[in-house]
Amino acid sequence: MVPFFVEQNDYALGIVPNTQRLVGALRSLSGTVAWVLPSADAPTAARVEFLGAKVAGVYRTSAGAGPLRSRLWREFEVDDADLVVQKASASAFFPGHCDLPTLLDRRDVDTVLITGTVANVCCESSARDASALGYRVVMIADALAALRDDDLNATLHTVYRSFGDVRSTDDVIALLQGRSVGWRPPPGGGRQTPTAEDPPPPGSPGP
Repeated sequence: MVPFFVEQNDYALGIVPNTQRLVGALRSLSGTVAWVLPSADAPTAARVEFLGAKVAGVYRTSAGAGPLRSRLWREFEVDDADLVVQKASASAFFPGHCDLPTLLDRRDVDTVLITGTVANVCCESSARDASALGYRVVMIADALAALRDDDLNATLHTVYRSFGDVRSTDDVIALLQGRSVGWRPPPGGGRQTPTAEDPPPPGSPGP
């Protein structure tokens, strides 16, 4: 999350506290925190053709300038054990466009928790590619932001149906801490995101 995508978006501002909570929980359990930033590489000819030179230039400068840590949204603090990487495509897991998969593999990370913005662009692209690479993927619903609720909900639905799980910040922190997270079927059938307060149905083996 860089200022370009946060400053003018109340939804993005609203997910900062949950992101901070999740980061704190991961660090307390020696988990890996990875900050992914857009690169300032020159856009490809195809991208300029698609977006137009002006818009492509705006996106190029969205990464900011200076050391990577300084480009993050100002409320985030980077720990020395954190990973800080750049990506040259929408996805942080597209082969050859980001060092993140290699760095995660070195730490034997097999599960990816995705937060940030823009949910239906970079975050969804990362979720799809991470799933294709064999990672377990969890989208943190209340720590993701798009420009509209409809866009975020469409992404959560797509990922939940095909690429990974969708959970709340409370759920994930509970699971990280070894607490059970119950599940109940929503009215009328179907599935919904479980909450930490929901007891498992009688006779259910649980998640």
